[in-house]
Amino acid sequence: MQKAPDSLLGTVSRSSDGVFLFRCYFPFMKKAALPLSDHCNGEIFINPPLPEDWQEAPRPQAWPDQPVPPRSAAQAGKKRRGIRPLTFLRWVISNILEKMPQNLEPDAPGNPHDVPEQGEAAVTFIGHSTFLLRFSLPEGGTLSVLTDPIFSERCSPIPFIGPKRFRPPAYQLADLPPIDDVLVSHCHYDHLDLPSLRALAQRDNPVVVTTAQTGDLIRKAGLSRVSELDWWQGVRIGDLEVVCTPARHFTQRGLTDAGKRLWGGFFLRFPKSPETPSVFFAGDTAHGPHWKEIGTRLGAPDIALLPIGAYAPRPMLRKVHTDPVEAVEAFRQLQARHGIPMHFGTFPLSQEPLGEPERCLRETAEWAGLAPDAFVPLGFGETRLLSR
Repeated sequence: MQKAPDSLLGTVSRSSDGVFLFRCYFPFMKKAALPLSDHCNGEIFINPPLPEDWQEAPRPQAWPDQPVPPRSAAQAGKKRRGIRPLTFLRWVISNILEKMPQNLEPDAPGNPHDVPEQGEAAVTFIGHSTFLLRFSLPEGGTLSVLTDPIFSERCSPIPFIGPKRFRPPAYQLADLPPIDDVLVSHCHYDHLDLPSLRALAQRDNPVVVTTAQTGDLIRKAGLSRVSELDWWQGVRIGDLEVVCTPARHFTQRGLTDAGKRLWGGFFLRFPKSPETPSVFFAGDTAHGPHWKEIGTRLGAPDIALLPIGAYAPRPMLRKVHTDPVEAVEAFRQLQARHGIPMHFGTFPLSQEPLGEPERCLRETAEWAGLAPDAFVPLGFGETRLLSR
């Protein structure tokens, strides 16, 4: 496929639906001061306040939510940036002491080299939030996109300490076809893995689309063609248009960088090939009003990749991660045609048992009246061909 030039700023334009489109930044450009917006106070990125009429997702009786303990008046008046050290330390210790069972289920049969027909997308689940997406281009050839690639054994700044996989990637990078484009939703170690990005840089040198202020990390991995996007901004790379979408999360990679980089999802579409399925990759996010706004502004996605895991304990994680009940409501609000869950069954990031996210999703989808095949997991390594 045609790729963006190595050092191109390009022109800024606006599409018919109001999405700003632009190209890649010069690698040597200095970062501008953070612009004021509903999700940035000029110093750090923040989650916009929930509207007064906001309602939580409806829940089946079998899966009630865990209430959040009330905060004292003193606590309510404090605005704390980043992770609370004592809470984080307790969480780390509990994950170290708890022996997570190894998931020994065999990977599902699949072929990451499958070439989809015109009007189809081939979706291969590699694990966690890593998918291989393949599309047939209208003028011939196949486009391969990799989401939040992580092939490392641990998601941690230290190779021998930190959350260790209880199942390997369904495929190693060497097993995959050449990668044209990579999406990186935010800077957390289970989504932005520098060893994996270095390997991609050496093998394929793909174009990388990421969130604002995250490009410096990616360039350190040797990738020079990087486009950083704020929410609702987009970039065109050949036939593909990628729009950055809102999410409710946070970023922190060290002790002093909380909120300095943006988080988000991505909406993929092909303006010159309307029969090609659109894909929404949610990234890492809590439940919120952004689902409906994304569907309103960009249209209903044909395929929605939505997180369902790392949600327990709920009082700690409900503001940053979606549980399966909320993912079903997100699917409904997006009005997506096909739903595929992610962010489960790979790393010990939370306290829900292995297998619970998939079981909760299945029961909630049935309770909500979804079609049996509307929102179901891919097996690890499975490739599914989907159409509009």
